[in-house]
Order: sequence, then structure tokens, then C-alpha cells
Amino acid sequence: MKTLFKGLLFSLLFAPIIGFGQTQVNGTVTEQSSTLPLPGVNVIIKGTASGTATDFDGNYNINVNNGDVLVFSFIGYQTQEIAYNGQATLNVQLVEDASVLDEVVVIGYGSVRKEDLTGTADLITSDDFNQGPVVSAQQLIAGKVAGVSVTSGSGAPGDGQLVRIRGNGSLSLTNNPLYVLDGIPLDDGGVGGSRNPLNILNPNDIESMVVLKDASATAIYGSRAANGVILITTKKGKDTDFRFNIHSKVNFLSPVDKVDVWNAEQVRGYIQNILQDPAAVARLGNADTDWQNEIYTDAVGTDHSFSALGAAWGIPMRASLGYTDQDGTLETDNFTRTTASLTLTPSLLDDHLKIDLNARGMYTENKFANRDAIGNAATFDPTQPVMNGDPLFGGYFAWIDPSTGYQLNLANTNPVALIDFVDDTAEVKRLIANAKFDYNLHFFPDVTATINVGIDKSDSNGRKITSDLIPTSDQNFSGSISRYSNELTNKLFDAYITYKKSINDIHNITFVAGHSYQSFETNNSDSTVDYTTGEESGGGIDKSENVLLSYFGRANYDYKGKYLLTATLRADASSKLNPKDQWGYFPSAALAWNMHREDFMEGSVFNELKLRIGYGEIGNVNGLGDYQFLTRYTGNQSTAGYQFGTGFYQTYRPEPINDDLRWEVGKTINFGVDYAILNNRISGSVNVYKKETQDLIASAFVDPFTNFGNRVDANIGDMENRGIEFTINVIPIQTEDFEWTIGYNVAFNDNEVTSLPFNQPTGGISGGVGNNVQIHTEGQVPYSYLVYQQVYDANTGMPIEGVYVDRNGDDIINDDDRYLYKSPFADVLMGLNTNVSYKNWDFALVSRASLGNYNYNNVDSANGYLRRLTQNNIIYNLPQDVLNTRFVETTENNLLSDYYVQEASFFKIDNITLGYSMPDIIKDIDLRLYASLQNVLTITDYEGIDPEIISQQANSTQLSAGIDNNFYPRPRIFTLGVNIDF
Repeated sequence: MKTLFKGLLFSLLFAPIIGFGQTQVNGTVTEQSSTLPLPGVNVIIKGTASGTATDFDGNYNINVNNGDVLVFSFIGYQTQEIAYNGQATLNVQLVEDASVLDEVVVIGYGSVRKEDLTGTADLITSDDFNQGPVVSAQQLIAGKVAGVSVTSGSGAPGDGQLVRIRGNGSLSLTNNPLYVLDGIPLDDGGVGGSRNPLNILNPNDIESMVVLKDASATAIYGSRAANGVILITTKKGKDTDFRFNIHSKVNFLSPVDKVDVWNAEQVRGYIQNILQDPAAVARLGNADTDWQNEIYTDAVGTDHSFSALGAAWGIPMRASLGYTDQDGTLETDNFTRTTASLTLTPSLLDDHLKIDLNARGMYTENKFANRDAIGNAATFDPTQPVMNGDPLFGGYFAWIDPSTGYQLNLANTNPVALIDFVDDTAEVKRLIANAKFDYNLHFFPDVTATINVGIDKSDSNGRKITSDLIPTSDQNFSGSISRYSNELTNKLFDAYITYKKSINDIHNITFVAGHSYQSFETNNSDSTVDYTTGEESGGGIDKSENVLLSYFGRANYDYKGKYLLTATLRADASSKLNPKDQWGYFPSAALAWNMHREDFMEGSVFNELKLRIGYGEIGNVNGLGDYQFLTRYTGNQSTAGYQFGTGFYQTYRPEPINDDLRWEVGKTINFGVDYAILNNRISGSVNVYKKETQDLIASAFVDPFTNFGNRVDANIGDMENRGIEFTINVIPIQTEDFEWTIGYNVAFNDNEVTSLPFNQPTGGISGGVGNNVQIHTEGQVPYSYLVYQQVYDANTGMPIEGVYVDRNGDDIINDDDRYLYKSPFADVLMGLNTNVSYKNWDFALVSRASLGNYNYNNVDSANGYLRRLTQNNIIYNLPQDVLNTRFVETTENNLLSDYYVQEASFFKIDNITLGYSMPDIIKDIDLRLYASLQNVLTITDYEGIDPEIISQQANSTQLSAGIDNNFYPRPRIFTLGVNIDF
């Protein structure tokens, strides 16, 4: 019955076309190496759309004419063409395509065949990248890799991305992965005025990205790789005639979401009818202003790139130019980028010497809209007009203090004035260049010597000009200019040798041993100048340098391609640590078994079945300040000078020191299975991992008078990550004209602080002074919310103001009654993408889901109390949620109520793209037109503006998650694009 069903299915899908005067030919298609039948092989009459496919027993039949050429094709096998000359039976054997079997994956200081990998590495090529309005490289892989979350920091064009591989591994150090661009490990941060360090890259220049996740795969990069590695390989030249590509698109952006606040009618009605306060009624205006509409706008952007690829004078090369001009949906926001790249890959000395020369430059001009306007637009009185003609502040409405004629001291500022009277701009230049030489020794061909030298240099100049017309309560303010300049130089020198030997095609050995030196230099300065007097104050210079010195080695062994072993050792010395603790030694080992190559698996459905196990240790000091083991001095603020006589002088204070800081060390064990069945129509992987981070660096108390402060960074804790990842890729349909592919991944992650003697408050919030809603504490997920348990009215289900559960039973509500409730991190992350192609049409859909993540709604908590409506002799706007809570006052307890910790699970359709290709539209010219929609749909129960919230922590350069306050909303983007190859 099953065979009959399969036959009927294939008959329906691949019914042959019967024509007059044709002869029927039949046969069987088998795999040459195993002689097993191949189902689903496409059998097409060349030059026509007529064809069929083999059934599950590899059989086919088709009507043909003498002289027709039959084309036999199947993924993973070489295509065969056979002319029909009257054969009654035509049996065919397909040969495995070595280019597919030997697909090469770049790893640290080398590359391996994909099936020889022993660690967890995910390869995403340009064919698989996300399409649409992609500005930064991280967006290309969002939702594509299990256990990897990619979240844009905001809706601003070119803004930073929060990338996490298998959750957080540190509390105070960076949790960002290491990016390696064509062999150059990039610096984790960026210069001032740079929205995103990876904006150096035009996405159209990227050939592939490899994500290394477990320590056995990343350990070769040592301490830089504590949070995973993303290897970026750019497109190279080819030894062919030149081909050119033009890719151009236009983006149309529109705001999607706004904070849900009262309208003017609600404000007037409540004050006039409920409060009946004559003074407040007198302050009401007659306008009906949607302040969020005033600061947000539709926007347009363009993105163009041109590339040339080929060989000149026998040297393969590729050159590209790119230009991006993108407005933001927040008024005056703009990101402009110009990129250029050149790659040369000559070979000399009969191909014994291979040279890879890469140079790419970027120049960006940034106009940063004043994001203070976002919060003010949600709270400003909607009954007032944008302009009221008052000449003092350029005609913009402001709340005036009658006694001074200036703005009231506690008044919020007109959000449109904040945008119009603050001009924040910056220019950033960046150059990344490297030269890599691979010399295969003439006298010892098993050995290749490699030298890689590179430089990554950035510099920026920025200024923030605040007009003297901006509404302010400072009667002496006459405008100001704040300037800064930043330089960052990253220098690299790698030297290593590779020994590869195959003994009778049974024993295959590879050894790599080398040395790496990388230095990071910063040179920053800033100053503030009075707008009218030109008086400069607060100037400061900050120079620093840190160095990473490393030695590394790796050994690979495989036996008949069945049994694989990888072992690595890296020794790192960082100048960030004191001399006695500078060196760290980080080993790893991995084993893999290609079961499908065993004799007992012959004839099975598996094309690949690999079992893997790996263990590795990696250190981390990324994000740690320089010279913490030495006494350092910090200058006072410009407004806090020490007076001698009539003059004020800058003073310096010593910073706390700790000369016992050691490496954070992450220890990871990973079990994995890679699989492919039914001639690779179904493939994927499963990974189970556990990572323990020991000697966590976190803030610790010190005894009074023993240091220059009461807290220092110290190694005081441990943390653990556990998880499971599953990936499956399916090709349900594959014919000459029609192909449908589906990719799905899901990751479960559990993150816990297992040892921490001091709690670490974090997650600063608006409302009150110095309040933190999150904490790192032993036995809990980092960034867990520490809140009061709200009591609700049994009849209405609404929270009762000021009433909380007395959790310790002492009849007092205080900090002892706060409890740990949820975290901003998802328990489950999923990605689902599908691609369909029919003849010249193509369709792609990318979606994601996040389950179990919670946000703290700081927009509602900071503004959601009724007394605020008329507070400080002003009228404010309120969130709609206050009509549910009916809270009258704001208190610390109200702010820290678990009512505001809201589930933020979501399902998002990130992108839909529809394209149409016209090959040879004119001789040797291929054209593709496409349309794309970004930020298509979000399904969530979260009550805030977006369930996917990234926030900037106070006094930190790192992005974290979960606190929703003044978030720049992500726009919906419609894109029209054209791609021309000629």
C-alpha cells in the first residue's frame, strides 16, 4: 500500500507529457558508488519544460524523440546529459559531486571539509542570507542559526545589533562574539559616532559567515572567543573574464508603533470633569497635538553597490563601491555610508605562494536625532500647540515660569524643539587591510608557512551643537558645542605553519602551530565650548593601549574519514592583567565519528550521520578596563573645579585598583549529531551543551581605607549555561522548474549564576532616584527582576495601589519582601524560513519566535499615576494603562511592582521577499527585480511598543535586554530592488 501511495504521489507531482509521434523510454537511476536507486532525480528533455522524476525505486519513463538530450540532475550529484538514439531502456549512474561533498568551512587559522568538522560550526552562505533592507552584517543571519539571537538596538538606520551565542557568559565583561574578517579579529567596540562597528562592511561584499559556538571550535582564538566566533569571508576575485554587478534598491520606511497615551480630549475631560481644578483648567490649551506624530515621519533611503570581478594581468581581483543614504523615522535622523574594497589573490612560484591582499575603507556621516524627544513626546501635554509664537524660544511652546520668564525648572521640554535645536553629527573613517602569504615549501610540500599582517584603524570627529533658542530654565544658557575625537588602532601579526600528510588515504594528519600578536590603541579627546563666548571647558585626553600575545597549536587526525580527532591549545597573555596572572592556557579536544561511512550503514537512508563530542576552555577579559592593577587617576568634571583664589582648577582622583584580577574561564562540553537522509533532502543537527564560567569578574566590596574606593572588580563568582539546539532543513519538492526548501531551528537555554557572594544590582530605571529593577544573584538567571508581589482586587482583577504581599510575614513592606520574578531572556528561541522558486520567480520568508522572555514596562511605571497629570504646575500626558491601575501616586514600591514585569513572548515575520529573474535579457546580461517587506508582523501579548527591547545600561558600553523606556521603534520597510549581472 505504501509503495502504491508513493507511486501515486510522484505521478501527480511529476506527470510526464505525452506527445504525438514520441517513443517511450524507461530506466533506472542509481548511485554509482553504492548502486542504490535514487528517488526524485529530475529527468528533463534539454531545452524544454518536459520531464519527469524517478520514483522511490529509482525508476522513470518518459516520451522522447530521436535526437533528444535527456538531462539527469539531483542535488549532491553531477548532472549527466545523454542523447536518445532509439534505446528502449536507458539506465544511468549518477556520480557524487565532489564540490558538494568537499564543501569547505573556514575555521580558525585554516579550513576543513564540512564533513570533517568535529566542533559546532554553522555555515551560512550568500545564497542563504536574509534579503531586504540589510545595512549591517549581523542582520544577514538573524533567525538562521540555532542558539544565536540577533536583535537590532533600535529602529535607527545602521544602529548596533545585540548578538548572543548561547546566552550570556559573563556579568561585567562583554558577551559579544568575536568577529573575524578575512583573518583579522576585529575590535569589540567602536569609536564615538559609530552606530555599529560592523558598518565597515557592505553586506553585498560578504561571501559567507561561519558561526563557531562550542569551545572545541573556538578555543584556537583563545580569550577573544569566550562568547563564540563569527568568521566573515568576503567575495574574492576569479581567474576569469571580468563580470560586473550592479545592485540598487530604494527603501520606504514608515513608523509602525507608538506609545499608547491619552489624547487631548481625554486630558481635557479628566481635568475639567474629574479634577475640576481651576488652576489646571486654566493651563489647558486648545490644540489637539499628537506629539509622537510630530517627531516621527515616513522616510526614504537608497542603497547602491557596484562590483567588478575577474582577472587582470593574471591576477584574480575583485573591487567594489557602495553607497547608502538612509533617513530614520525619527525626524532629522540620517545615516550615510560610502564603502570601497579591493581584493587581490595572485599566485606565484607555480602556485606554491598564494597571496591574499584585502583592503576596505568606509566613510560614514551620521546625523543623530535627539532621542530625548521620544520620551518627551509620550509625556507632553497634547492640548498645547507645537508653536505659540513666543520669540524667546524661537516660537516653540514651553512651560514658562512667570517669575523668570524662562522654562519652569521641572518642565519637560517641547519634543519638536529638542529635535530642531540640537544638532548632533559625526563623521567616521575606517580602514581595514591585511596581507596574507601562504607559502607551500618547495623542498617540503607537506608544509605551508603563513604570515598574516593586518591593521584596523578608525577615527571619528563629532560635535553636538545646542542652540541658545532651546527651551531651558537656565537663564545664563547661551548655547553650547560639545566636541570629541576618537582614534582606535588595531594591529595584527600572525605567523604559523601547517603540516598536512595523508598516508595511503587512510591516515590524514594536520598540524598547525603559530604565534599571534595584537595591539589595541585608543586616543580620545573631548571638550565643551560656550556657544557665544567661545570659552572652552572640560577638555580631556584619554590614551590607552593593551596587547594580546598568543601562541597556539592544533592537531587534526582522521582515519579513513570515519574517526576524527581535533586537539588545540592556546596560550594568551593580556596586558590588562597583572604580570603574575597575565598568562592563561586554554585547551580543547573534540572527537567525531562518521557513522554513515561504516560498512554496517551501507544501504541505509543516511547520507550523513556524524556523532560529535567536544570539550574546551576559554578565558575572557574582553571589556575589562586597562591597567586595573595600577594606580590610575581620573579628572574631575568641568563643573567641579577646586578654587584657589579666584581661579578654579581641575583635580584628579585615584581609581580603585586590584592587582589580583585573573582570567574568567569558560569550560564547555558539547555533544552533537549531524544528519542527512533521503539523498540530502532532509538534513540538520542536534547539539546538547553545558558551559561553566568560573572566576567571574564582578563588583566586590573592599574594607574601608584599604583602597581608593569601596568596590573593585574581582573574580568572585561562577555561572552556568545549559542548552539544546535542533536544526532541520527540508526540500519537500525539487524539480527542474520548482523547488521548495524549509529551514527550522529551535534552541533551549538555561542560564544560572551558580556562585556569587555579593548581589549585583543592575537595570537602572526611570522614576525615582537610583532605582534598579534587575539583579545578579546566586542561584538565579542573570538580570532577573527583583520586585514586589502586587496584590489584586478580587472583583476587578486590577492592582490595588500600594498593596503588596508581605512575603516574609513581618507585617512590614520593605526590601526584604522583594522577590525574584522572571528574566528578560527567552527560554526558547526559534527560527523558521522558507524559500520557493518556480521558473524565474523566487519567494522567501523569514520568521522568528521567542518564548518565555519578560520585559519591564518602564514607560507605564514611570508615568502611570494620575497625580502626574497636573504635577509641578504643568500638564503632562499619561499612558492609557493608568486607566486600568488608577494609581494616584508614584512610589518606589509602585515602580518596583511585578505588575510592570510583563510577558514579552512573540512571533515575528521579519521579512518577505518576492523576486523575478530574467537571465540573458540582453546577451550576457542577467536581471533580477525584487520587492521586500521588513518587520511584517508581530504577534505578542506584550503591552509596550515592542516585545524585543534592547537598552543601554548606565555607565556601560554594552547593550542589554528587558527594560522598555524611550525605545526608538523599529519601522516597517518596503524595498524595491534591482540586481544586474553582466
